[in-house]
Amino acid sequence: MLRQYTFNSSKWLKMLVVVIGMFIAFALSAWFADSASAHGYVEGPSSRAALCKNNVNTDCGSIIYEPQSLEAPKGWPNAGPADGKIASAGGAFPKLDEQSATRWAKVNVTSGPTTFSWKLTAAHSTASWKYYITKPNWDSNAPLTRNSFDLTPFCSLPYSGQPPANFSHTCDIPARTGYHVILAVWEIADTANAFYNVIDVNFTGPSDTIPPTAPSNLDVTNTTSSTIALSWTASTDNVGVTEYRIYRNGVQVGTVNGTTTTFLDTGLAANTSYVYKVVARDLAGNTSPDSNSVTGTTNPPAPDTQAPTAPVNLHNMGVTPNSVSLMWGASTDNVGVTEYRIYNGSTYVATVNGSTLSYNVTGLSPDTSYTFTVYAADAAGNVSPASNAHTAKTASVNTCPAPWSTTQVYVNGDQVTYNGKIYQAKWWTLNERPDLRSGEWDVWKLIGNCS
Repeated sequence: MLRQYTFNSSKWLKMLVVVIGMFIAFALSAWFADSASAHGYVEGPSSRAALCKNNVNTDCGSIIYEPQSLEAPKGWPNAGPADGKIASAGGAFPKLDEQSATRWAKVNVTSGPTTFSWKLTAAHSTASWKYYITKPNWDSNAPLTRNSFDLTPFCSLPYSGQPPANFSHTCDIPARTGYHVILAVWEIADTANAFYNVIDVNFTGPSDTIPPTAPSNLDVTNTTSSTIALSWTASTDNVGVTEYRIYRNGVQVGTVNGTTTTFLDTGLAANTSYVYKVVARDLAGNTSPDSNSVTGTTNPPAPDTQAPTAPVNLHNMGVTPNSVSLMWGASTDNVGVTEYRIYNGSTYVATVNGSTLSYNVTGLSPDTSYTFTVYAADAAGNVSPASNAHTAKTASVNTCPAPWSTTQVYVNGDQVTYNGKIYQAKWWTLNERPDLRSGEWDVWKLIGNCS
């Protein structure tokens, strides 16, 4: 007999949707896995994003906070960011794609050998560095597309390994006149991605090879126990200073734009000396000589006179005839709570450390009320106000009934002793052990400890 099969279109459609969803999820996870942990941008000649970071370019959007994040799939021009989104590396920072002859500041260059300097904020194994330039007749007022560029790189540098954080190399820029855009591409070796930077350059003037003058009169203007404030006299430059870099004990700790001549160094140790210097940089990436060095010393720690806040919600978690188990909510302090002090009325009971929020008060009398308070203290000896006062009454002493028997029948109200505890029957029972059958819906009810 022939069997007849029915095609369930709804069932197959649901299966197809699930399969497509799984494929998309896998593709997205692969893309994110490939997203390089490396990041970097061109510092010299300064890229469009770098000049945004330094406030030379304006109205740039969020790229000012992360010029190192212009990442997209590698393989340009066959792959990579789409036409019209080349400057933003795919559209994540759309302001960068605004293109006109006057929209962006330009760096003066000349044809011939030019040093390209990258700032790698997270270095990564590298495959190559490639550079492209716009065609002689490109339209500077139209969005950047592949048709804007000569698609043969004028410089291609294969690379094997992980480059240093500050990486430079020299390329010969081809002959051009006027305004052009250079596309710099850093291809990562072990992911599918690359970093894309556009550099707005001007061939009308000579290449800027003159560094700024050294910043002068570096001085410490104020100190606290954790900060040192600096100021200096501005550098001069034939084109313009774009940024100052601040060094503490030989290590760069900050950058400010070329119009700022102050810096506040924070998070320092108290009563400690630090040596500072400042250098200036211009649009072309030229670096000035060092400023004078200056030593700043933070103040001694300020005395702590602020007491912790009062502990809160003091309560008890249980009583016995001879003890009360206390618990409370933590205090806060400008430095830190080091201990809690427990009092029974006006009588000191005990001290626990600042991370402990409970204490079992023992040695009490049965069937007696006690009123407790807790105080917090810090390392400087400042003591908080008292917590709320909490009154608790200890349990009465229970006379022990006869031990439970496996052969005796018990009825509602009968009491027995088992393992030092008193249990009371709720209904008729035989050979049901009290500690195993004393839940809410069981036959036995736990009364308390047997004294």
